Amino acid sequence: MSTPTSLTLPDGVRRTAIETSRGAFAALEAIPGSGVCELQPAILVPGFTGSKEDFLAILQQLAAARRRVLALDLRGQYETCGPDDPEAFTIAELGFDIAAVIDAVSGRVTGNGSAALGVHLVGHSFGGLVVRESVLAGASGITSLTLMSSGPGRLTGLAAAELAQLTESLDGGSPKVMRRTIRHIWDTILAPQAATAVIAPEIVAFLRDRMLRNSPVGLRVMGEYLLGAPDRTAELAELADMPMLVLYGEDDDKWEPAAQEEMAVRLDAERVCIPAAAHSPAVDAPETTASALSGFWHMAEAVADERDRTASRAARGLLRAPAVTGSCCYGLLLLRAPAVTGPCCYGPLLLRAPAVTGPCCYGLPFAVRRFAFQALPSSAMPSDGRRSGLAAVPTAQCFR
Repeated sequence: MSTPTSLTLPDGVRRTAIETSRGAFAALEAIPGSGVCELQPAILVPGFTGSKEDFLAILQQLAAARRRVLALDLRGQYETCGPDDPEAFTIAELGFDIAAVIDAVSGRVTGNGSAALGVHLVGHSFGGLVVRESVLAGASGITSLTLMSSGPGRLTGLAAAELAQLTESLDGGSPKVMRRTIRHIWDTILAPQAATAVIAPEIVAFLRDRMLRNSPVGLRVMGEYLLGAPDRTAELAELADMPMLVLYGEDDDKWEPAAQEEMAVRLDAERVCIPAAAHSPAVDAPETTASALSGFWHMAEAVADERDRTASRAARGLLRAPAVTGSCCYGLLLLRAPAVTGPCCYGPLLLRAPAVTGPCCYGLPFAVRRFAFQALPSSAMPSDGRRSGLAAVPTAQCFR
């Protein structure tokens, strides 16, 4: 489980509930100090036995770029209620929950007549499998998708063996019996582990409260899915129509980093490996993780803006065949034309970053795939919070 280092709410972060068509979800909400949210909101989904508090260390920095950021508890997790019906915790149902949260956060169900916002969706560990399911089920309004420390399918190795012991201990009992079993697991296994790790008493108390408040039925069903989750990477690569990021710690002990790297390649996604981090980058390296997410989100919004402008021009009959001057391939991105080589003019036209030269692959969907985008600290962003905080750099110098 992820273990926060502090439970103090940073400035601009508050506890709230997201009201949706499928019920209320406990959440932490971060807004900029100015109170003005100019950029698209983000939704952060925790992993198995986790909670919204796993993202506490990055919320303030993410919101500093003038966007609203929400971290939530899944159905049956910690402070979000869940029934004792196993069918309520299937991966499909959890995916529908996230689709409802997206609708609520983006404004699609407010009925106020204003334009709905796109959202950036992040899933950590098991949460990555949930957000993937939501996308595959057709959830709309997603500007970008980030899979954080989440693999292509089922857990393997030691992590799977430990999880199998938990699910077996919860199998066949009533919810009341399973709750007693979870308490016994805490007292005999998890509490001694926390003592050995020298975790602060208030954090240990939180971990205990969170574990005991989780739905035991939910834990069993989610755990069983983790042990048998199919690899749906190919489906996601075919159906997803938004920029994607695979982000993980270099010492991840749940899904092998190599497996996550391979998944990124299969998805044609951006990839960020966080140094000195294990399975919980938001806890182990919060500044680096927040910087990488903010940089990716800025890039994704630039792509979405260009797509909207192209669609608007097409609707007005103003779209012409792209003019290619010299070796510049601007305009081919959204038309899915074959990739060309030569000096690339992506930077100044979309991100206002310095122009770079080298192979240009505008023909691939939604990004200059042979270049990575180096995320800068929020302190380096312009005061207006615009996209120019990203710099395009050759792949060999950055995250790929």
